[in-house]
Amino acid sequence: MSKTATLEIEGKKYEFPLIVGTENEVAIDIKNLRSTTDSVITIDPGYKNTGSCESAITFLDGEKGILRYRGYSIEELAEKADFLEVAFLLIFGELPTKEELEKFHTDIKAQSVVDEDVRKIVDAFPKSAHPMGVIASLTSALTAFNPSSVNVNSEEDMYKAIVKILGKFPVLVAWTLRKKQGLPLDYGDKNLGYVENILKMMFKQPNEEYILNPILINALDKLLILHADHEQNCSTSTVRIAGSSHVGLFASLSTGISALWGPLHGGANQAVLEMLEAIKEDGGDTAKYMAKAKDKEDPFRLMGFGHRVYKNFDPRAKIIKKAADEVLDNLGIEDPILDIAKGLEKEALQDPYFVDRKLYPNVDFYSGIIYRGMGIPTDMFTVMFALGRLPGWIAQWREMRLNNEPIGRPRQIYIGETLRPFVSIDKR
Repeated sequence: MSKTATLEIEGKKYEFPLIVGTENEVAIDIKNLRSTTDSVITIDPGYKNTGSCESAITFLDGEKGILRYRGYSIEELAEKADFLEVAFLLIFGELPTKEELEKFHTDIKAQSVVDEDVRKIVDAFPKSAHPMGVIASLTSALTAFNPSSVNVNSEEDMYKAIVKILGKFPVLVAWTLRKKQGLPLDYGDKNLGYVENILKMMFKQPNEEYILNPILINALDKLLILHADHEQNCSTSTVRIAGSSHVGLFASLSTGISALWGPLHGGANQAVLEMLEAIKEDGGDTAKYMAKAKDKEDPFRLMGFGHRVYKNFDPRAKIIKKAADEVLDNLGIEDPILDIAKGLEKEALQDPYFVDRKLYPNVDFYSGIIYRGMGIPTDMFTVMFALGRLPGWIAQWREMRLNNEPIGRPRQIYIGETLRPFVSIDKR
C-alpha cells in the first residue's frame, strides 16, 4: 500500500503521495496541489525544502558527509579513476570499458578544434575582462557556430553534442587564461591525455618546451573529479531550468557558468584567496583573524571553512588536502599567502570553537591553495571550477531532456497593490 501525506486547509483534508528514493529520502509529491486545492501553492524561498526533480546522478548526504556519483563513493573515484572516466560515468550512467573510454577520448579530441572566428571574439575582449564573463560569452558563442538544435531522441546526435563541448571547452578555458596573460593561443597536443593537455594548453610558453609534472596532473585530475557534480545546486538547477525550455546544450551551459560566477557559489575559492590577501596586507596575524571569526559582533567572515550542505565535514576536502600538500612540497613555493593559509588551517583544526562547530576547511579552501600554487590567477579559479563541473551539467541536462521534464515555471505569492484606478499625469 502506497504511503501518503495529509494536508488540512480550512478544515478540508487532501492526500498526496510520498515518493521514497533509493537512499530512503522521502518527498511529498505536490505536483497536483494547485489543481486539487483550487489554487493553493507552497512557498519555499531558495528551494531549501523543495525537490525539483528525481535524479539518478548524484547522492549527497550533508549530515553524514557522503558524496557519490552514480552510486560510487567520491573517495574511491578520486583514488582509482581519472576525470574522463568520471565524466563518462556521470553522463552515461556506468563506468566505461577500456574500449569505450578510448573511443570517448578519441571522439573528444576530434572535436577540440575551435572555429577561427571564435579566436576573433577572444581578441575583442580587453585583458581586464573577468574570465568568467569571457568563458560564459564564448560558450554561448559556440551556439552561433553550431546552430542546429540537438535531437534528444537520437543517441548519436546527443553523443556528438557532448563530445563537441568536452573537446572545445578546455580550449576556451586555456584561451581565456592566455588572453589575460598576453600569450599566444594554443591548441595543445592530441597525443596527451585530457588533463595533461589542459595543463599544456594553459601554461606552455612560446619559446620553450612544456614539461608535464605528474604531481600537478594528479592534483588537477582530482580537483576536476571532486567538482564534477554536486546534486541540484544553483548552477546545476539553472542549467536544468534553462534546458527545460528546450534551448540547446551550449546555451544551457552558458547559463550555468553565469550562475557559478557568484561568490556564494563557484566564486568561493576566489573569495578564500582574497581573504588571505587581506590578512597579509594587515600583517598576516592569523590568530587575530581567528579571534575576529569567533566574535559575533565582528563582520569578518572566515572564507573556506564549513559548508552550506555538509554539516559534518566536506568529504572532498579530506581528499584534496593531501594533493595540496603534495603540490606545495613539490614546487617548493615560498609564498606568504600560502603560509597564512597553512596557519589558518592548523589553528582551525585545533581550536575547540571550530572543531565543536565542525567548521573544517572545505574544498574551496584547498582548491584555491592548489590553483595559486600552480600559478593560476585568482580570478581564473571559478573558470577551473566550471571546467570540472562541465560533465555534471551535461549529465543533468541530458537526464532532464531524456525524462521529458516540463518547462520550469515557479509560482509566486503576490504581495503588491490590489486593483486601483489609473490616475492621469496632471493629477499625480
